[in-house]
Amino acid sequence: MTLTLTNSIFRTTLTVAAIALLAVLSGCGGGSGPNATTEATRARGAETVAVNRYLWYASLEILDFLPIESADPFTGVIVTGFGTPPGGSTAYRATIYVKDPALDARSLNVSLSTRNGPASFETSKAIEDAILSRARQLRMQDRGL
Repeated sequence: MTLTLTNSIFRTTLTVAAIALLAVLSGCGGGSGPNATTEATRARGAETVAVNRYLWYASLEILDFLPIESADPFTGVIVTGFGTPPGGSTAYRATIYVKDPALDARSLNVSLSTRNGPASFETSKAIEDAILSRARQLRMQDRGL
């Protein structure tokens, strides 16, 4: 009963966060050029922060088994609590940083840890690769390819 209630609350929270993100992103214009994606932008003093929406959505989707503690689509930071992947036995927590509007590996930083310290490089790399692959799939779906 508790697990079902927790999953229900998590899915509701994730849905609300996704709707809020969609509302924010729907008001932003797209760019032109090689990185022509719809971006969430906000002026921060002298700098403008831009986040690739495909990387953002893919990060939320790939790590949907982790409870979101905070998410800021303007700065590109997602912080999760501990969660165990389906069929796994190790609990992970993640901090994801989408730092650029480009859809490439340099735009994404994933910090993954376990309750005993940092996760292995291979595990972190596998998560990054999964996010990048899903982001590319989302972009192709958007463009009807």
